[in-house]
Amino acid sequence: MQIGPYRIEPNVILAPMAGVTDKPFRQLCKQLGAGMAMSEMTISDPRFWNTGKSLRRMDHDGEPAPVGVQIAGTVPQQLAAAARHNVDHGAQIIDINMGCPAKKVCNAWAGSALMQDEALVADILRAVVAAVDVPVTLKIRTGWCAAQRNAPAIARIAEDAGIAALAVHGRTRDQHYTGSAEYDTIAAIKAALSIPVIANGDIDTPDKAARVLRHTGADAVMVGRAAQGRPWIFREIAHFLATGARLPPPSLAEVRDILLGHLQALHAFYGETAGVRIARKHLGWYAKDRPEHTVEQRAHFRAVVNRADSAALQLALTRDYFDALIDGRDWQAAQAA
Repeated sequence: MQIGPYRIEPNVILAPMAGVTDKPFRQLCKQLGAGMAMSEMTISDPRFWNTGKSLRRMDHDGEPAPVGVQIAGTVPQQLAAAARHNVDHGAQIIDINMGCPAKKVCNAWAGSALMQDEALVADILRAVVAAVDVPVTLKIRTGWCAAQRNAPAIARIAEDAGIAALAVHGRTRDQHYTGSAEYDTIAAIKAALSIPVIANGDIDTPDKAARVLRHTGADAVMVGRAAQGRPWIFREIAHFLATGARLPPPSLAEVRDILLGHLQALHAFYGETAGVRIARKHLGWYAKDRPEHTVEQRAHFRAVVNRADSAALQLALTRDYFDALIDGRDWQAAQAA
């Protein structure tokens, strides 16, 4: 798939997720096979550009191209200025958020709430495309609600405005992440457009990725929640799409090493105190589906590791947990002793 001057290979993309797709996670997913990784959404209000959080979100040093940055807001010229600002700080693709269903975002008429005002959508897209010399992409949902599935109309507006690629999540805003994603709307959009279309929503296995691509005719798939605690899903999907064969799951030793590297990257990026705190949710995701331990044992691991207040202890507990899985030891019993 081509977005401006960038060839996206493989055609499997990490979705932007607030509080998740920070620089350490983006780099990890790219290392494990993602063809592109979008940043967390960055706010368009210039009053917040110099906060610690915003400065970290605009840190792209060492990230492989293309660097995709998502922006969110409601005022066309403010979004245009935010696009220029992020390009000045290393963004190579600007993505506009019209897909976030979060209440605090939609209450400010940003995210997927914008889909209710097609004239404003057009104004925003034209302003941002005109403001920067890099490709501008758009992420939307199928509509605000079941009675207002206007994604095909928004898609035509996007193509006319010069949007370089469109990602569509197969749910309406009022569904949030409940129920099942539908792909008929995405297929209709792809059939009507000449720009690349990216299918998003419930893509959690290689087989599902292949089925969605066949059903929709989309140019790529976008993976979000399924990558949490399972960043190797990108290489699994890419390999299956390329060969029709399934990769074996990573060994426990590889999972351990991936996770320890991820934790160290978080500690380095955020500093020890914040890094340890932020790492806790990732630890829960990595441990969540480990079949080698019972639900009780996994819960015990989370409870113990969440009390770790230093990087060294967090790493040591994590290493010992996975070493116990590898050796067949009862980690919970060892901790109790």
